[in-house]
Formats: sequence, structure tokens, C-alpha cells
Amino acid sequence: MKKFLLASIALMAMSVAASAADLARKAPPPAPVPMAPISSWDGFYIGAMGGYGWSDRASVTVGGVTFTGPGDLQGGFVGGTGGYNFAPMGSSFLLGIEVDGAWANINRSATGASAFGTLALTDKIDAMGSVTGRLGWTFGPGLLYAKGGWAWADQTLSATLAGPLAVTTASQSNFHSGWTVGGGFEYLFTPNWSGKIEYMYADLGSTTFGSGTLVAGGVGVGHTLNTIKGGINYHFNWGSPVVARY
Repeated sequence: MKKFLLASIALMAMSVAASAADLARKAPPPAPVPMAPISSWDGFYIGAMGGYGWSDRASVTVGGVTFTGPGDLQGGFVGGTGGYNFAPMGSSFLLGIEVDGAWANINRSATGASAFGTLALTDKIDAMGSVTGRLGWTFGPGLLYAKGGWAWADQTLSATLAGPLAVTTASQSNFHSGWTVGGGFEYLFTPNWSGKIEYMYADLGSTTFGSGTLVAGGVGVGHTLNTIKGGINYHFNWGSPVVARY
């Protein structure tokens, strides 16, 4: 009987030891699986942009009489942009402000004969920019937006008169101030970088050239401007921390 009891106790001890060894060898729980970052539109951004512009209406005021007609200024521009986005938590709407500026070569040249010789005229937009508010709708990495605000441009008129005895050149630059409205689409293609395409319409108002010359009161020149641009932006606060999933 004693031998039987001793054998039973030994078997029980061996079973407990084996169970303890199995528990010690049990694999640890799996590590959390990282989820992809959730895109966030909040924060500051800077970028570069460029595109093509053309004027669809020009106005010229001479002696108090305004003439309007098609204006075929056209050309390219390149510059930079910066801004700030605010997207309320849990909302697909975006509010923002954006500032941009560009060097431009949007121009028109014409040459004709006059009583004093051959006259060449060049009308050129040298630089332009805007300060606008943005209202958008986000869907993951995509953003559709409308924008509008203040627009400006620097315009230069140049004239060269080639007469029988001499060549005379005159040039004047003026600052235009007006308004702009448009919209575009922007897309996140890495956690911090986005690309965009945008159309804007601007009414640059009118400014006076040649005041005090042969034309009393000078010549008032105004333009409207269409632009199509592409751009790339770097977002400082784009993307959320990695979220662990179990």
C-alpha cells in the first residue's frame, strides 16, 4: 500500500512539473500590428507652383473714353506658395488661408507704322500673386476646394519708336490691385507631400500709364487674367502618429 501511495505521489509531481514546463514554453502574445497613418490636413505648409496664364479681356481708357475687347496676353509663370489649414475634428470640411507669388512672363507685343516711324509696343505682366481664403471638402488623401480673395500684378508697358533719325524708347511699370476666385484639387501622395492642380480667374482692375504726356490724363489699362497652375506642397503637420492594432 505504501508503495502504491508513493508511486501515485511521484506521478502527480511529474504531471505538475510537466505542466509548469509547458507554461514556461508558451509563446508570448503577438506584437501589435501598426496601422497606416491617418491623414490630417491641419497645420502650415509651403510649396512651389507654376503654370500658364492668359488675358481674356483688356480695357484701355483714353481721354475719358474706355475701349474694351479681347486681350491676348499669354505666357508662363513660376513661384511659391504658403498657407495654413484647419480641419475640425470629425469633420470633412477644411478652412484655410493661402498666400502665393510668382515671377511672370505673360505678354503681348505689336508693331505698326506711325507718322513718326515704326512703333513697337509691349504689354507685359512681370509678377503677380494673391492672398485668399480656402474652403474645402476632404476625403482621405483627397481635397476639393474653392478659394477667393485679393489679387495683385505688376504690369510694364514699353514703347519703342524707330524714326528716320533716332530710336526712342520709353517704359513704365504700374501696380494692379483686384480680386480673384477659383478652385482646385489636391492629393496626398506621401505622409508629408501633396500635389495640386488649380484654376483661378482674376480681375486686376485698371491703372494709368503716361500721365502728363501727350495724352491728357494718360492711358488707363486694365486686364482680367485666367491661370491654370500645378504645384507641390510640403505639410509640416501632415499625418498622425502610428496607431497600434491588436
